[in-house]
Amino acid sequence: MTVNTPLCFRGKKILAPMVRVGTLPMRLLALDYGADIVYCEELIDIKMLQCKRVINEVLETVDFVAPNERVVFRTCEREKQRVVFQMGSADAERALAVAKLVESDVAGIDINMGCPKEYSTKASMGAALLSDPDKIESILTTLVKGICKPVTCKIRILPSVEDTVNLVKRIEKTGIAAIAVHGRKKEERPQHPVHCDVIKAISEAVSIPVIANGGSHDFIKEYADIETFQKATAASSVMIARAAMWNPSIFRKEGFCPLKDVMQDYIKYAVRYDNHYTNTKYCLCQMLREQLETTQGKKLHAAQSTQELCEVFEMGDFYEETTAIFEAKKTFLETKTQDEDDQMEDPDVIRMAVRFDKREYPPQITPKMYLLEWCRKEKHPQPVYETVQRPLDRLFCSVVTVAERKYRSTLWDKSKKLAEQAAAIVCLRTLGVPEGTLCEGENHLINKRKRQDQERLISRDHGEDLAEPSHKKANFTEETSDMNVPKM
Repeated sequence: MTVNTPLCFRGKKILAPMVRVGTLPMRLLALDYGADIVYCEELIDIKMLQCKRVINEVLETVDFVAPNERVVFRTCEREKQRVVFQMGSADAERALAVAKLVESDVAGIDINMGCPKEYSTKASMGAALLSDPDKIESILTTLVKGICKPVTCKIRILPSVEDTVNLVKRIEKTGIAAIAVHGRKKEERPQHPVHCDVIKAISEAVSIPVIANGGSHDFIKEYADIETFQKATAASSVMIARAAMWNPSIFRKEGFCPLKDVMQDYIKYAVRYDNHYTNTKYCLCQMLREQLETTQGKKLHAAQSTQELCEVFEMGDFYEETTAIFEAKKTFLETKTQDEDDQMEDPDVIRMAVRFDKREYPPQITPKMYLLEWCRKEKHPQPVYETVQRPLDRLFCSVVTVAERKYRSTLWDKSKKLAEQAAAIVCLRTLGVPEGTLCEGENHLINKRKRQDQERLISRDHGEDLAEPSHKKANFTEETSDMNVPKM
């Protein structure tokens, strides 16, 4: 494991973890304005364990991508020594598995023990952990022993000061690097006053850094207020949530930047790092706040794409220029990758530039079906498909083996199924065998299916079993591979 300089949690101004807010654009903007450390939004352990780590060469990021291709967590070199990955977990081994998955790309790991929302507590995560000190100790001890990066946790206060202090002392013994304390009880909300006295009691009771959180409503209105809150709580550092969400230039010593400039800076990062437009829109709405009823606010609310968001803030040219740069970079990398593929290509593989277009085929008829039928007729083993996924753009390519010969398309497809169909087309065309397209005229597989449908109707009229024999089904069912798709 690579060990970097440990993150220091004393005398720091920190962007708090906020769901839907703490994505890469907001974290980078907070760093630009003066934040020392940034926490990502809480990410659930089970979802993270389904992700694959992908190097995004176009954006120059590290992406953790879910099976549905959604990017769950995206980070970059700029924040590598400053970002703390916060996860929701109620299981020590799962938490450790996630920590090991992301450890090389972040500066620290945090466990959320303060979220009072039902989606978190009903799974025994977040604030639900506060009533289970044994589980807290298990999770934190496992992480401290299992990874090289500093471990922190974020809690809310308990009903009594004594109970809170006792819990924090027990947490301290696990070896964590710092503890963030939201100075409210789990049933309290932002409109309730923050309990600075409890945070202060904790700060005086333990030796590890205490990070005070929850001051946006009562204390933090501008940069100078951060120090005021820190003194009131005797904390080592201050963690800011809503005040930073409303205007991340709260971290700026020189004072706030004009909101228009802040929002445009945020949009630049959102476009630069391909942030999903719904997330970008949500954060912009949080910044605009009282101005949502203005003409600009209504346009923002109506925007349905990143491009439209840019146009609302007079940044249409920036969007077009940036996307053009990325498209050119993507094309360059694809060409480079294709050239490398060609150099490494097995010379025995027969290649052809084709794609499968289902509009060219009758309903429910595909090249794979024709190839399978041909193999059975010629008494060859059924076709074997080997599919790989390219990390650069997550496209797929498949090689089909038929009668000890291999075939593939030189074009990459957006799904495993399409890639396999393209490989089947290459094989069929090389063999000079019909592939079932509409332009080939009468389709014997369709006629075969019609005959079997008629046979089933006759059987039904005679009260016979309607279930289709498995050997008949096989003639019309594509043989699909259950193998996992490796990355190239």
